[in-house]
Amino acid sequence: MQSWNLVATCAFGLEALTARELQNLGYETKSENGFVRFTGDDSAIARSNLWLRTAERVFIELASFEAKTFEDLFQGVKNIPWENILPKNAEFPVVGKSVKSILHSVPACQSITKKAVVERLKQAYHQETFEESGALYRIEVSLIKDVATIRLDTSGDGLHRRGYRRLNATAPLRETLAAALVLLSRWDAHRPFWDPMCGSGTIAIEAALYGLRRAPGALRAFAAESWPTLDDAAFPEARDEAASMERSVPLNIIASDVDPNVLDLTYRHLELAHLDGRIEVRKEDARRIHPTDEYGCIISNPPYGERLMSIDETERLYRAIGKTFCTLDTWSVFILTSNPGFERLYGKKADKRRKLYNGRIETQLFQYLGPLPPRPPRA
Repeated sequence: MQSWNLVATCAFGLEALTARELQNLGYETKSENGFVRFTGDDSAIARSNLWLRTAERVFIELASFEAKTFEDLFQGVKNIPWENILPKNAEFPVVGKSVKSILHSVPACQSITKKAVVERLKQAYHQETFEESGALYRIEVSLIKDVATIRLDTSGDGLHRRGYRRLNATAPLRETLAAALVLLSRWDAHRPFWDPMCGSGTIAIEAALYGLRRAPGALRAFAAESWPTLDDAAFPEARDEAASMERSVPLNIIASDVDPNVLDLTYRHLELAHLDGRIEVRKEDARRIHPTDEYGCIISNPPYGERLMSIDETERLYRAIGKTFCTLDTWSVFILTSNPGFERLYGKKADKRRKLYNGRIETQLFQYLGPLPPRPPRA
């Protein structure tokens, strides 16, 4: 079976998490800014798309070469054996980007790339036109400092699109970042979990998916799944494997918010995620929560003072939750915010801080680490 050079892209700051996920799937990795490299066959394409919680997309990297002229770009793309990759009726749109490169016109680079692919296919298939009525093979041409990299998108929609979040609250948190917060907390299903400012429920849902060991891509399809050039068994076998890995364990997860309208979205998303009854949803003010369990974990993404609240309202909120959360001696607390003065407002210096990007917003994950609970005995 064909071995591919694969790339899992991710938000800056999440490379180590994405690499760890791939290593847990059995692949050797090499991390760079914004992506993680690994190699594997068709099953690796299927398994990585199904299982990666923190990655944005999985690409096949086909070639990388210097391109200072359009002729360089044309010949480099044409040298790729596209006839071994694209069937005659493939739909193959080209997207691109250019950073610090002589070839700075992205539309022109896309057009040259498309033309080079077509010329190669003409020679291979002995025909002049291609109707592009078949499966989608999205080609990416990326020029960075005069080096062109040609990749094929195996994911289709970004991997943050799990299939359960069809309705959005204001300023939603991307599912991949929500999953990253859960992984960074080292939470697992034997501990209580609470998001007291849950919005539409994304962090709590990602925690439940992780606690149940449910593949985050189980509810959706991927571009490569429809490729006739991919091993027919790759995705069915990966889905069967994912189903066999899911575990049935009790969850103690609470998602609460003071706004009843966003809680309606939470209930709907729980239904779409097939998590009805697995997460307790409450209308409750985060400033007045009173957890009764020991050794719990709070993870939340409160308003930053940019869209949902004014700066003054946000600062008052941070002071109030600090007075409440700092009394929870056996709980770990993880708060994601872009406010650089958070620790002063909260009233306590974080044990750890980690820079993360919520979309284009630079944020810090403030980590207050409580004692770890004793793990339950293995069954």
